[in-house]
This record gives sequence, C-alpha cells and structure tokens, in this order.
Amino acid sequence: MTQRDQPDQTSQQDPQHQHPRPDFPGQTQEHPGLDSEMDPKPDYGYDTYRGLGRLEGKKALITGGDSGIGRAVALAFAREGADVAIAYLEAEESDADETARVVEEAGRKVLRFATDLSEEGNCRRLADQVVKEFGQVDILVNNAAYQMSFGSFDKIPSDLLEHTFRTNIMAMFWLTQAVLPAMPEGGTIINTSSIQAYQPTPALLPYATTKGAIVTFTKGLAEELAERGIRVNSVAPGPVWTPIIPASMPAEKAASFGADAPLGRPGQPAELAPAFVFLASQESSFVSGQILGVTGGRLP
Repeated sequence: MTQRDQPDQTSQQDPQHQHPRPDFPGQTQEHPGLDSEMDPKPDYGYDTYRGLGRLEGKKALITGGDSGIGRAVALAFAREGADVAIAYLEAEESDADETARVVEEAGRKVLRFATDLSEEGNCRRLADQVVKEFGQVDILVNNAAYQMSFGSFDKIPSDLLEHTFRTNIMAMFWLTQAVLPAMPEGGTIINTSSIQAYQPTPALLPYATTKGAIVTFTKGLAEELAERGIRVNSVAPGPVWTPIIPASMPAEKAASFGADAPLGRPGQPAELAPAFVFLASQESSFVSGQILGVTGGRLP
C-alpha cells in the first residue's frame, strides 16, 4: 500500500462511529489540563492528516498551540508547508514538547513561547519575538482560552470572571493589534469561537459570553481590515475532546461529554484542523467575516 493509499482526512467514513463515543472513563484534572493524562487520547491527525502544500512558505502564530485544537492545527499547518510559532502556559510545557516534535517531524521550523496572554505586555512581547524570528506573520490563530464550569450564576468569582475575559477576548485585541503591522496583504486571522456563542450552557456562562464577543469581534474586524487585504474569520467548534474538558468540569460530565450532539460523540481535534487550513489558505480568498461551525450537527 502506498502512502497515498493510506486512509487520510479525505477517506469516507460514518461520522457517528469514526471516533470514540461516550461513556468515557470518569476523569478530572487540574487546570489547564494535559493531553498526556486523557483517556481516551485525543486524535490529532498524526496518522491521517496529509498535506497538499496549501500553506507553503507561510508563517503562522497559534495561541493555545500545546494541545487540543491548537496542536491539531499546528500539525496540519506544518504538513501544508508553514512554519509555526506556538504560545502556551508554562504548565503546558510537556504538551508543547509534543507539538514542537510533530511540527519539526513535518520538516518545518517551530518557535515556542511559554507566556500568559491574559497580560497585555505578554501579548505584545510575543508578537515582537515572533516577528523578529519569522520576519512576518501570514496567519494568526487566536485559539487560547480559559474555561471553567460553575454551579450557579451567583457563585462565579470576580477574579475568575475577569481572567476569562482577559484570556479569551482581551488577548485577541492585544495580540492582533501587535501582529497587524507585520501581516502582509493576503494575510489571515482565524479566531476560535464556539457553539456556546449561540447555545450557551448556564454553567459555562463566562466562557460562553466571551465566545459571543469573539463572533462580534470577528465580523467587525473583517470589515475594517478588508481594505488592507487581510481576511478575518472564525471557527466555531461544538463539543471537542481536549484537555480543557476534564480540567473544567466534574468527572461525570466529562464521562458523557458530547453524547448529546446529533452525531452522538464529541469531535476530535483532527476534525477541526481542516477548517482552519481552509480559512488560512488561498482557497478561501473570498471568505471573510464568517463563522464556520464544526459542531457535530448542533445548529446555531
């Protein structure tokens, strides 16, 4: 069997049974959560994602690039020909090691930055360092996020509410402002929003509210940057099996996570990556200001 004959992301399958379905083993983790401690392991596309040169020579910056959707996107971008910079928290260093490994295995350059993007100065320093190394940023993926579930609205601590907004939406303003001077015409910005922007879960209200703000941010920024030849879009995932799940909800919720999606399971990071590749590539040259849902059948 040749490499092209191997199953890849284009191979037709029944989406209901393509990946594991709940019930999963009950599990919890300390925030921010690690891929290495998850059961079952997320699928990042190691054995299935085949690049076709869509991003050859591009320079990409991905926040939250250590695991979850960020790792799958880093792997796909690298296999499509892009050099990749990833930002992550210090506590996620071991997961970032694995992301760096798969980017380098694809023959591309990887830059790593352990930093807390909830602080404006860190966002601007990150942009400066990436531009110094890469010269420009063709693709910015604003993907880093903080999520925590709460028992009731009146139990949401003020400090965690503020941290959620600083990480999920304010960091997008700061980092995008800092990167824009180094983004050429034809550059793209992709923001990770969520089905939670349209169908908010009460226990995740701070997170869901920031995701609604990201939808608005995406649409407004796309309109402003169009005259500069820069496109802005968003991917809105449904339930996706990533380390943030056992790190942000009780074990019994994690065990049944995604079971209520029409396809009967959570998505895997590998299933999100092609949407980011499409929006980053020239194939989506007339797409801007759009929210691309990858939700397992949930409708906004």
